[in-house]
Amino acid sequence: MNIQFLGHSCFLVEAGGYRVIIDPFLTSSPVAKVKAADIKVDAVLLSHGHFDHIEDAQSIALANDCEIVANYEISMYYASQVVKIAPMQAGGTRVFEWGKLKLTNAIHGSGLEPGDGTILHGGNPNGIVLTMGGKTFYHAGDTALFGDMKLIGEMHTIDVAALPIGDVFTMGPEEAGIAATWIGAGHYIPMHYNTFEPIKQDGKAWVDALSVKGIRGTALAPNESLEV
Repeated sequence: MNIQFLGHSCFLVEAGGYRVIIDPFLTSSPVAKVKAADIKVDAVLLSHGHFDHIEDAQSIALANDCEIVANYEISMYYASQVVKIAPMQAGGTRVFEWGKLKLTNAIHGSGLEPGDGTILHGGNPNGIVLTMGGKTFYHAGDTALFGDMKLIGEMHTIDVAALPIGDVFTMGPEEAGIAATWIGAGHYIPMHYNTFEPIKQDGKAWVDALSVKGIRGTALAPNESLEV
């Protein structure tokens, strides 16, 4: 499994000749170095409905003639836009040609903003447990620290986990450090930080703090990859 960080909370994951993108926020992202039009994938995976996680979901799905995989409410919204969908909900698992996906809980919001000043019901936010090529990647989504992260770690052998550290809208570095000790993943990647001023954090310092506890991590810059 190759995990490429595209900035903010967006990752391109590849294994066995298949590629999926998680939370595509590229066009308006101040840190992204790739364009949505250049993305070639077999599926688009969404953790929740906020703009900085779904901005390019529709255009990528249509350009690649692939499904958006998300909770039921977000899926129904995209179905109304004539996009292929594969709806799920927290606790559920689906097997696809490209891999296996389970949605988990997350503590956050999920409102969809179609651009006319309204906010649509986006269901509950999720984390994503993605298995491809025999490896498992846990993308926690936008979330606060919550006790069931221990259960997520107990139920899955997680090779890599991406955790938000930006604070303000998600858990901060200290809470994310606690989450890392609970989840028990083989490797950690910080995400959802340094994209905007309110969520400025030092990803390398967070990784260094994990290493003191004997936990491995890598602070990836946009476009950098981790091979698992």
